[in-house]
Amino acid sequence: MTRDRFWEDAADHVIRYGTEFSPRIIERAAGSSIYDSEGNAILDFTSGQMSAILGHSHPDVVATVTESMTTLDHLFSGMLSRPVVDVSARLAGTLPDGLDKVLMLTTGAEANEAALKMAKLATGGYEVVSFDVSWHGMTSGAASATYSAGRRGYGPPMPGNLTLPTPNAYRSPFRHPDGSHDWETELEFGLSLIDKQSSGALAACMVEPILSSGGIIELPPGYLARLREECDKRGMLLILDEAQTGVGRTGAMYAFERAGVVPDILTLSKTLGAGLPVSAVVTSAAIEGLCHERGFLFFTTHVSDPLPSAVALTVLDVIERDGLVARAAQLGEVLRERLVAMRDGIEQVGDARGRGLLQGIELVTDKESKSPADGLGRAVTSACLDAGLHMNIVQLPGMGGIFRIAPPLTITDDELHQGLDILEGSLKGAVAR
Repeated sequence: MTRDRFWEDAADHVIRYGTEFSPRIIERAAGSSIYDSEGNAILDFTSGQMSAILGHSHPDVVATVTESMTTLDHLFSGMLSRPVVDVSARLAGTLPDGLDKVLMLTTGAEANEAALKMAKLATGGYEVVSFDVSWHGMTSGAASATYSAGRRGYGPPMPGNLTLPTPNAYRSPFRHPDGSHDWETELEFGLSLIDKQSSGALAACMVEPILSSGGIIELPPGYLARLREECDKRGMLLILDEAQTGVGRTGAMYAFERAGVVPDILTLSKTLGAGLPVSAVVTSAAIEGLCHERGFLFFTTHVSDPLPSAVALTVLDVIERDGLVARAAQLGEVLRERLVAMRDGIEQVGDARGRGLLQGIELVTDKESKSPADGLGRAVTSACLDAGLHMNIVQLPGMGGIFRIAPPLTITDDELHQGLDILEGSLKGAVAR
């Protein structure tokens, strides 16, 4: 098929589901790079869709998929296999006491759907609290708890969804007299609005420890612990969505570890499958037991499938064997140093934030006004691609373009610096025009 015919067929037959497609035909991928139809290598600073935590075509994952496809890939959903039980026990072993029960699914949205249904069943409530630039998925319940995009034109969301102000230290209007972020007052204000709006049926608060699609917003130190206390006061379960922050990406096995809290329900996806569709819901024996007594139903086509469970087990093995959690922390320091240097040296880089190998920079017209620089972000993205680097920019109303940087944990030092050199050069070139 010629290049022109490819794009003609794409225009005629592929449903558009978001932003414009990248103007490259991707033929293959290996390690930290993808390769287009012209043979150009493109460093992948998004790990696919923030998922390929071991890079592309990792040999251990390839071997596991090959073996599973030739022995046991899919079963009737009422049957269990060794990979499902093994990965459930292994996941529980990586988590604090009290997170013991595991449900293996496919996508992050599906995991969040199941978590919300469990929270509603366990509490008897139906109201769900999430951040006002959250992203939890595109299915019904998850989409209703998503506020960063996709809310208009589809009719009413599920009833009972309420928002907390996102504690964005760079842009929040809540400030101490010295100008620092007053997240305590911000949280108290948000909770007071929740209390006024609630019908008395609060079921869950679902948040990411670092909001990724919301613009790489890291919760301030102390915030998650306080939120845990406030959820307990109101009888809400705390659900942590670690689709993008879990399994080592932030320099800890799970991002919530730093806060010293334990969620009632944890959801994992993207990073757990290293690029394949795998997700998990993890909760306590008490919550699982209560939900079971009340008839919890989540009987889907691919629940407890052997192949994805085997892949997830392999991912956990490789993460531990190769010391990739520590590696992410080490490379995260290098990444942080480079991004801070860009922030300090380029007027249009307003902020640098994040942790481990999930970090970002926010583009503005100038540091004083913090005005969004939407056009600049698009120009830099295009320049990076031309120079051999794939970047993802998040553009939300009222915020500048925010580059999300999430390369594989297996990226080499040289590849990391090469990509950052391209980003810095593209930024400076776009600003100079």
